[in-house]
Amino acid sequence: MMNTSEHDLNQSEGSAPAGLQLPASTAWPVLLALGLALVIAGLVTSASVSILGSILAVSGCVGWFREVLPHEKHEQVPVLGEAEPIVTTRRQVTRISLPEAPHRARLPIEIYPVSAGVKGGLAGSVAMAATAALYGILSHGSIWYPINLLGAIVYAQAVQVSTAQMRAFHIELLLVATAIHLTTSVLVGLLYGAMLPMLPRRPILLGGLIAPLMWTGLLYSILGIVAPLLDQRIEWRWFLASQIAFGIVAGLVVVRQERVRTWQYLPMAARAGVEAPGMMDEKGGRDHPA
Repeated sequence: MMNTSEHDLNQSEGSAPAGLQLPASTAWPVLLALGLALVIAGLVTSASVSILGSILAVSGCVGWFREVLPHEKHEQVPVLGEAEPIVTTRRQVTRISLPEAPHRARLPIEIYPVSAGVKGGLAGSVAMAATAALYGILSHGSIWYPINLLGAIVYAQAVQVSTAQMRAFHIELLLVATAIHLTTSVLVGLLYGAMLPMLPRRPILLGGLIAPLMWTGLLYSILGIVAPLLDQRIEWRWFLASQIAFGIVAGLVVVRQERVRTWQYLPMAARAGVEAPGMMDEKGGRDHPA
C-alpha cells in the first residue's frame, strides 16, 4: 500500500487533487441584514414590522454563529482539469463590437420599454379582478363585495356600511375601486418591467412568488393603520392568491415583449431630444470616428 509521503509526492509531481475544501456558502448574513432593515423600517411604520425584523435578525445571528462556531464549516469543491488554451491563427485580436457603444458595456444592455410594463399591469389587473370576483361569489354570494371593499379605502361613508350593503351595487364605490385598481396595477406593472431584467432566467419566480409574498407581508403589517375597514374584512389567503395571479400574468406579458437598447452611452442632450451639431451624423455625410 502506498504511504502518505508517496501519495503527497505523486500529487506534487503533477497529479491534481480531486477536490478542495473551501468555506461553505451561507445565506444567514443576508437574513440578518433583512432583519435589521425591517427593525429600522418598523420605527416609521408599525411595531409588528420591528418585531418581525428582530426575529429575523436573531435567527440570522444564531444561524451565522452556528456556521462558524466552534469550527467553521467547509464544503468540498471539485477541481477541474486545466483547460486547453485556445490558439488562434489570426495575427490581430478581433473585438466584439456593440453598435453605438464602447467595448465595455454596463449591464443591462437591453431593457423592457415602458409600454411592456403598462401592458403587463393591465393584463395582471384582469387576472387579479377575476380572482377577487371569484372570492366575492364563493364567500359572500356577490361580485360587488370585493369591489365595494376596495372602494371603501378612500370613501369615508362606507366605513359604517353593513355586510349586506357591501354586497349591493354602489356606483361611487365602483368608480373609486376601478381608479385605485387600474392605477396600482399600471404602477406595479412598470415596476415589474424594471425588475424582471435582473432575473432573466427566473422571471416568473420574481413576479409570481417573491414580489407577491413581500407585498402581502408589507400590507399585512400596515393595513390596520392605512385602511382599518379593509383590515377587518379582508381574507388574506384570497388576497395572496390574487397577487400571485397578477404577478404570473404580468410577468408573462412583460417577458414576451421585445427589449430595447438602453441609452446609457448617449449624452444628456441627445436623451432629451436636443438636436445639435456634432451629436449625430449629417444627412448624406460619412460617419465620424469615435
